[in-house]
Amino acid sequence: MSTLFPLAADTMQSFISVPFSFDHGFKQTHGVAKFSPAGMVLEYESKFMGLISSGLKDVNVPVEELLDVKFRKGVMKRGAKIEVRLKSMRRLSELPNQQGKIVLKVQTDDWERARDAADRMQAEITERTSSLPPPHPPLGSIFEDDTADLNGIEIDE
Repeated sequence: MSTLFPLAADTMQSFISVPFSFDHGFKQTHGVAKFSPAGMVLEYESKFMGLISSGLKDVNVPVEELLDVKFRKGVMKRGAKIEVRLKSMRRLSELPNQQGKIVLKVQTDDWERARDAADRMQAEITERTSSLPPPHPPLGSIFEDDTADLNGIEIDE
């Protein structure tokens, strides 16, 4: 179990919940992001022009799919946001995003909680990445053409 997300005394959950919002075009979205050692869960509802709801959505993003999580503090705790980048553009296209990032705007009251969640999540990503084995060499490098080296060698028959 990760020491970055300690268990709360009254629950068996080890996650930090951060309320968020963001706008994209005519849609306004409000929800809760839950950060844990296993990854991130986004629960949100989008409304077109604040009236027509698309329904509640639940999206789970495992820590293995996260590239990085950064907290942007804003000015005097206003305009704070959490920026999340994923390793896969295909996965990112399934989520509301801005220029390749999931941008979660945070209210002033949730500033410290958001900063703490982003810092812990980034530490968890770094810890997992450092514990992975080194990447395998490309398959092409294993089967390189070595015949160029044999041109100067005479073969006795």
